[in-house]
Amino acid sequence: MCGIAGFWNKDSKLDLLEIIKKMTTTIVHRGPDDEGSWVDWNYGIALGHRRLSIIDLSPAGHQPMVSASGRYVITYNGEIYNFHTIRREVEEYCHAKGNGINLRGTSDTEVMLAAIEVFGLNDAVKRFVGMFAFALFDRKERKLYLVRDRLGEKPLYYGYVNSDFVFSSELKAICAYPGFKGNIDIDALALFFRHNYIPTPYSIYKGIYKLPPGTILCIDELNDHLPLPESYWSAHDVAEKGLTEQFSGNEEEALGYLESLVKTSVKDQMIADVPLGAFLSGGIDSSLIVSLMQTQSTNPVKTFTIGFNEKRYNEAEDAKKIAVHLGTNHTELYVSPEEAMKVICDLPTLYDEPFADSSQIPTFLVSKLARSRVTVSLSGDGGDELFGGYNRYFLTEDIWKKIGWLPAESREKVSRFVKHISPQKWDRLFNTFLTTVPSKYRVRLFGDKLYKLADLLSSKTYKEVNYRLISHWKEPEALVLGSSEPDAVLNKLNESFEQIDIKSFMMYLDLVTYLPDDILVKVDRAAMGVSLESRIPFLDHRVVEFAWKLPISMKIRDGKGKWPLRQILYKYVPKELIERPKMGFGVPIDDWLRGPLKEWAEELLSEKRLKEEGYLNYKLVREKWNEHLSGRFNWQYYLWDVLMFEAWFQNR
Repeated sequence: MCGIAGFWNKDSKLDLLEIIKKMTTTIVHRGPDDEGSWVDWNYGIALGHRRLSIIDLSPAGHQPMVSASGRYVITYNGEIYNFHTIRREVEEYCHAKGNGINLRGTSDTEVMLAAIEVFGLNDAVKRFVGMFAFALFDRKERKLYLVRDRLGEKPLYYGYVNSDFVFSSELKAICAYPGFKGNIDIDALALFFRHNYIPTPYSIYKGIYKLPPGTILCIDELNDHLPLPESYWSAHDVAEKGLTEQFSGNEEEALGYLESLVKTSVKDQMIADVPLGAFLSGGIDSSLIVSLMQTQSTNPVKTFTIGFNEKRYNEAEDAKKIAVHLGTNHTELYVSPEEAMKVICDLPTLYDEPFADSSQIPTFLVSKLARSRVTVSLSGDGGDELFGGYNRYFLTEDIWKKIGWLPAESREKVSRFVKHISPQKWDRLFNTFLTTVPSKYRVRLFGDKLYKLADLLSSKTYKEVNYRLISHWKEPEALVLGSSEPDAVLNKLNESFEQIDIKSFMMYLDLVTYLPDDILVKVDRAAMGVSLESRIPFLDHRVVEFAWKLPISMKIRDGKGKWPLRQILYKYVPKELIERPKMGFGVPIDDWLRGPLKEWAEELLSEKRLKEEGYLNYKLVREKWNEHLSGRFNWQYYLWDVLMFEAWFQNR
């Protein structure tokens, strides 16, 4: 796990070495153990690297690394878990051809270069099992390649600064490049306010993009035109193939094969030359990963949990019970609201661009806790997207069943009627008849909830219901002045898979949007912010491919998701320790904004500030803020989006 940066400069009179070192210095947290630079003055190419030593701690793993023939130079971030297998393939191939091969060290980087030399870039990448983002310069062909792993675990930004091509693991390194202006892309900003993250391929800055997962970008000349990335692995193709070529075995065979796949992935990801542990929330996903780690370890696995005194957010007690049952070396840390809120000051620097998933706070805290004892930590991310774990998968289907039978015109009329009356008036009407309503049907903030239902009523398809449910600001163009919301990947995907069932469609949508652009960004920046490598066994592409072959009935059963993961986990952990309501990994932002964060938020949301900046409709923001403070509405997600943008803007 490391940080990479580089550029291709037309004016080689500049001090390439000084510039690349300046860029990599900004991402020292991603690699505090070593730094390296490689430049080619003739071509104006510079590659930089910051190293977090995990495998082969010797100087033989130093990067950027030049291939044995001298043709290729690589700067690479990530881990290739099957590099031992690939090494044998390379040696056998060379031996069969009558050629010798001399690998100096034991790093996966050297094996990657050897595989690229022997098999070519495309064939080599398809052999890699792992998480990675790397830049490869072909000195013979004068081509620069950027490559990102299949699911998007490792980040990679790229674009032009004036006439120079630049790239890096994080935006802060690109911001350090001479002449970078950092003009905000207000259309991408509109996307942020809808999703609480900026979807691939956009970034907050004009002209700078995220490389999509599973793609390769080739730059062979510098001009104003950026070529399109080419796919070497497609989640769409995997899902489509899985849906048409479903697993034909019985349940016992499916469970056995899935357990074998995940167990192998866990085993592969436990390889490290440094201390290793795991995040343990007490949920199904992390508990299964830790269970499979413990069965393959001769020593107690080090596990880590963050606890909160607010009961509705605290998973530490459940995690501790599971840790005791499995016999792990468990560390838990209860964090006060004051300690949690201190993290907020670091978020703009940590995430580089507006990012507003509030679980970023506990994710950073548990990463910091883990880093105090280990350098690598495994997590259970990905289980929800692959096996139907989110509650909204069920909610969307339930809502559509209740409203979908009504003609669209009728739903639209009801929606308009509800919205014609203010939420406050609906509250008063409801409270008038409250005494006649049975207690189990009494609803707090009735008008607020009715408005949300009215918004869903105007949906024409279940896909639109889902789209509205996952949207924060429903009309971001009204919030971001002068913006025009781009036709993002999420919009286009609503036209895919016409015959797919509701739950599978939402799982696919999350796999290609929410997972790489929210979950994986959150984990990568939080972990790398404290120089911790995070690994995610469920995202081994072989697990992903098999998951899509399982029929929906083997994923979701009896109103619960993750059926196969539950069945496997029951072999290691008693059912009574697992079966409980799903709890999100979050913090009480709604209460904090009305209490200890009120002064901080008021300053960032002041009418004067918003007017001077000129990006947001201050009237809309102030309206939401005042309504939230009154307690009549809970606009925590809307407001957290605005606050994270404002905090980022203030600190950029």
